[in-house]
Amino acid sequence: MSTTKKATAAALAAGLGLVTLTACAESGTDAHGGGAKTVTLVSHSSFAVSKEVWEEFEKESGYRVKVLEDGDAGVAVNKAILTKGNPQGDVFFGIDNTLLSRGLDNDLFEAYEASGADSVLLAKRPLLDKQDRVTLVDTGEVCVNYDKKYFAEKGIEPPQTFDDLVEPAYEDLLVVENPATSSPGLGFLMGTVAQQGGDRWPDYWKKLKDNGVKVVDGWDQAYNEEFSGSAGGKKAGGDRPLVVSYASSPPAEAIYSEPQPADAPTGVSTGTCFQQAEYAGLLTNAENPEGGKALLDFLSERTFQEDMPLNMFVDPVHKDAKAPEDFARYAVEVPSPHTMDPERIADNRDQWVKQWTSLVVK
Repeated sequence: MSTTKKATAAALAAGLGLVTLTACAESGTDAHGGGAKTVTLVSHSSFAVSKEVWEEFEKESGYRVKVLEDGDAGVAVNKAILTKGNPQGDVFFGIDNTLLSRGLDNDLFEAYEASGADSVLLAKRPLLDKQDRVTLVDTGEVCVNYDKKYFAEKGIEPPQTFDDLVEPAYEDLLVVENPATSSPGLGFLMGTVAQQGGDRWPDYWKKLKDNGVKVVDGWDQAYNEEFSGSAGGKKAGGDRPLVVSYASSPPAEAIYSEPQPADAPTGVSTGTCFQQAEYAGLLTNAENPEGGKALLDFLSERTFQEDMPLNMFVDPVHKDAKAPEDFARYAVEVPSPHTMDPERIADNRDQWVKQWTSLVVK
């Protein structure tokens, strides 16, 4: 979910030297020769969708889509809040459960119930916003990923839990994202708080720091430059075999490989996973609110939902959506991801991030 993407396909594909479509035309004209009929979607840099899916939306709605990417989800949310009086677009996609209260508290979104809201899986319904200020679009898990080849060659078992990560065997092996600027970084911090407890997590991070954890600003740098297990990491000379990414990163690595391997080259430390959910919302003072509503409806429909797994490598929430065969083939099951009550996140997130910063990067 960051996650995801967030290992979301746009960023990962860039690391693999692939091209992922993130937008069609920037503007269009309606069938009656009127003015521009453009709906603008603001998102993180990992948003991706198939060309034919955008074409279907354009055919159904009459709107063309323009996509504005604003970096990592944390950066994108902060920028959207700073520009809320004069928003960059009509719809924002990619605010997750760790950041959602920040957007809601700042009145970032206008209430709107998307047409697909009734089709959300029963198990995902607790993640819905009861006031319809945002639309649930996907879920996933933020987890530590590991380079299978590295651990096989070293004869070391890869870590599986948070407690494993502070063991001497994993010294100088882990790279994480800064929770102040990165959605997966924030998810990982929340996971450590959920697992360690509100009193013990600072001591845990002191141990991680003493064990050589490396901190970078965002997912793309961590995964595609520092991580030894990604195709991007190999090109960039990454030497860290542990990285905070997503449970869906191994399928992305395998599916984009030529030829596709029998098994993914990377694995997931399932005891380190934190449940992530991503939302979209109609931005307050949107220039094209009707186009924004049409786009939110489409993001909830089965067509878009079934397109997400192989483009953004996240799990759909529509009850009738089927995961593509390749995605299901390499998917990693996370039986019990760590979770946290949204109110607890809202009440403590900023203080936790401030405390983390003073402990780890200052």
